[in-house]
Amino acid sequence: MATPHNQAEFGDIAKTVLMPGDPLRAQFIAETFLENPVQFNSVRNMFGYTGTYKGKKVSVMGSGMGIPSISLYAHELYSFYGVENIIRIGSTGAMVPELKIFDTILVNGAYSESTYALEKCGDPEKIQRPDPELNEKIRKAAESLGIECFEGRIWSSDVFYYEDSQMPKVMETAKENELIAAEMEAFGLFATAKVLGKKAACLLTVSDSIVNHEETTAEERRSSLVNMIKIALEAAAAD
Repeated sequence: MATPHNQAEFGDIAKTVLMPGDPLRAQFIAETFLENPVQFNSVRNMFGYTGTYKGKKVSVMGSGMGIPSISLYAHELYSFYGVENIIRIGSTGAMVPELKIFDTILVNGAYSESTYALEKCGDPEKIQRPDPELNEKIRKAAESLGIECFEGRIWSSDVFYYEDSQMPKVMETAKENELIAAEMEAFGLFATAKVLGKKAACLLTVSDSIVNHEETTAEERRSSLVNMIKIALEAAAAD
């Protein structure tokens, strides 16, 4: 059954979906890592594909940018397509000096100033959390691959371009809430999964650093985040 934002039919999408923000990253993952990928969605150019990885049916689909976008797609995947697990895989900006470019982070909590959870279901919590069982599966996948995976709480911000006058407040909020990196989606994914009784997790790769002033190119963010992708695929295949 198609939805307003997804042309797939029930059964076209696997129980586990990897969800990068960029639909072109979804295409890259499908064409590079999946066997026999089949495109199931192109509505609004939010590409989605299903194939197999080590014999396991796996899907990958873009989410767009921001909490409202990922939450919309996650709700439809969970509610109308029988999806049980969504692993967000994305880029992030480091907020602590210990994190370097291309380090991988397993998120154990997402703080946000967003009112998404409150408006959706009356949930006032400012920190939303991933599913612990799915996180443990990802942790074991990283260990099996010999890939170091940092863990910590991140900031799912509503703002990408802060004014300079706001940066002292931003860094103080990060310190008060023990936030190690910033992105824009995980809070909404976690809140959506929680209210629908599904599972969600988030793996991130450091693409720039707010404190060290390092950054990567758009092409590097799309095609060079291999460690994160391999971990997510191994976790998906472990079901």
